[in-house]
Amino acid sequence: MLPKWFNDWNKDRPVDIYGPAILVGAVGGAVVIAALLISAGQPFATKSMQTGPAGTGMAQVEFVSEITDVDPTIVDYYTEAPYPVEEGAPLAGDVYENVQVLDGLTEDNFNRVMLAITQWVSPEQGCAYCHGNGGLETYASDDLYTKMVSRRMIQMTQNINENWGGHVNAQQEVGVNCYTCHRGNNVPENIWFRLTPLGDTMEGWGAVQNRVTMQSQYTSLPSDALESYLLEDNPIGVHDYSSHVDSDPTDPNTATWQDAERTYSLMNYVSNSLGVNCVFCHNSRAFYDGGQVTPQWATESLGIAMVLEMNNDYLVPLKDVYPENRLGPVHGDAPKAACKTCHQGYQQPLQGMNVIADWPELATTGDPVYE
Repeated sequence: MLPKWFNDWNKDRPVDIYGPAILVGAVGGAVVIAALLISAGQPFATKSMQTGPAGTGMAQVEFVSEITDVDPTIVDYYTEAPYPVEEGAPLAGDVYENVQVLDGLTEDNFNRVMLAITQWVSPEQGCAYCHGNGGLETYASDDLYTKMVSRRMIQMTQNINENWGGHVNAQQEVGVNCYTCHRGNNVPENIWFRLTPLGDTMEGWGAVQNRVTMQSQYTSLPSDALESYLLEDNPIGVHDYSSHVDSDPTDPNTATWQDAERTYSLMNYVSNSLGVNCVFCHNSRAFYDGGQVTPQWATESLGIAMVLEMNNDYLVPLKDVYPENRLGPVHGDAPKAACKTCHQGYQQPLQGMNVIADWPELATTGDPVYE
């Protein structure tokens, strides 16, 4: 049963059986490992995406196994191609009462969009989530806050796709629609509210940090970074890198060490939201030098400006529309968005899936372009 050379070895060297045994075991083990790698793939293989000029070492390295892990929410995404638009087809604004947005769509495409929104936002409650249980005769009513919020969210989605392509379509056309944030939930999972001060036992700087909060990503960093930078539009910056600088800390244009900690808190939040590290946007040898950043830095800067507009122009003004149970637990403020609301741990929401291709109605505030 054993090879002839193995039997001859044992015959000539009856006491030295370990040499050939080790050799056979090593070769056999190598064959098994090779077979496993061929069949299952290299579990520690990496893939690099260049994020800066060639030769600078500016690249984002990720495990291939993590890159290929599919976002679990993708499988539940609903889409449907537009219906051909026939000349003279009835429009939603003429057929239905109180259609304030999307009124220029044909009846068929309007109903198609409404069905999609139902699947994206309220798959369990169905149409009743916005229109109530009274039947078709109640659909024109604005009694439910959900309908008024939905109307405004459609306008926000159109604005993002129309005016913020530099961010949402930086790599390729992907766009956004309701599912980008909601993922089948009535309320997106990664909204945020104002929390600071975090208690009444401390005043000043101690009242914004060293507490476990989502806003600080469960670190000791400040919990007011999102409200400071994504709501109040305060300048993002860190303290001077030189010592004994002649500056006034009461000057709003002077970045203090508190501003530096807030900046680190925001950057930590952004990194976790996109599933990347600092060098995705920055050059590690010169974080402060805007001339050495990566292209992703500009994309993220546009994203911050976009979220500022979303919060201040669309989300915060809805405070009086929401019922009390939808408002923040500390300040009673309206829910707001940030990077994680859309990205949910991936460089691109839904791993770069084009969610606007079938929905030109949500891509513009004007008349949709059907191909």
